[in-house]
Amino acid sequence: MTETNDIEVNGISPSAKMLAEVEEGIGWITFNNPARRNAVSMEMWQALAKILNHYQQDSTVRVIIIKGAGEKAFVAGADISEFDKKRSNQQQRDEYEGVFDQAQTALAEFDKPLIAMIQGFCIGGGLAVAVNTDIRIATDDSVFGIPAARLGLGYGYASIKTLVSLVGPSHAKDILFSARFLNTEEALRIGLVNFVVSREHLAKTVLDYANTLVANAPLTIKACKAAISEVVKDSGQDSPEYVDKLVNDCFLSEDYKEGREAFMEKRKPVFRGK
Repeated sequence: MTETNDIEVNGISPSAKMLAEVEEGIGWITFNNPARRNAVSMEMWQALAKILNHYQQDSTVRVIIIKGAGEKAFVAGADISEFDKKRSNQQQRDEYEGVFDQAQTALAEFDKPLIAMIQGFCIGGGLAVAVNTDIRIATDDSVFGIPAARLGLGYGYASIKTLVSLVGPSHAKDILFSARFLNTEEALRIGLVNFVVSREHLAKTVLDYANTLVANAPLTIKACKAAISEVVKDSGQDSPEYVDKLVNDCFLSEDYKEGREAFMEKRKPVFRGK
């Protein structure tokens, strides 16, 4: 796994607590703070946005997998030890929220598939990351929650809208009002995660799923992701004409020709995103 400072030439800021690696079409992002259950510092939020922006520009990357280092947590929330120095007054709060919003925007606007590989704690800021991915695969002993109501913190519109779009307003209210933790069975039932597996099968399941997406037509996946994003937007803010353009790009692509030819020749297609 490559630390972000090892690829600084590509525009990614150095941070030993955020790791990045590209392997066979898959871009890996690892929250690397296992001593604090991968709690996210302000520096880590900054690095996450820059890694995502780099992967957005890298045509060799088809899919992103996001995970936490160690076995205890995906991400156990924001690093509360920073709050007194970085979130204790209005100016600090505005600066911190600006960095956090950049990371969340980078996740929300990323046009390639994002997969969250979850084991252990997925709490607070960790759940904010997870709900902004496209597919969430979790171990059967994972734990989910947003404890903001225990800390006196507010949760912004964008984060709550994303949560509501996944689980609906009733479950979102329960999660936010009670600040309780949910087990994986309940998370699966309400739509917070897509798949649940044992710890021993997590890595293989995630990698197999990612490789399935790598082999599929990237322009088609991009168009589908864009269409779904537009569908869940507030009325009047959607842009169906943008989706129409992406769909038309698919029909005009070399990949569409390759898909037809591969079907007729009874072979596996090789898509190039062109």
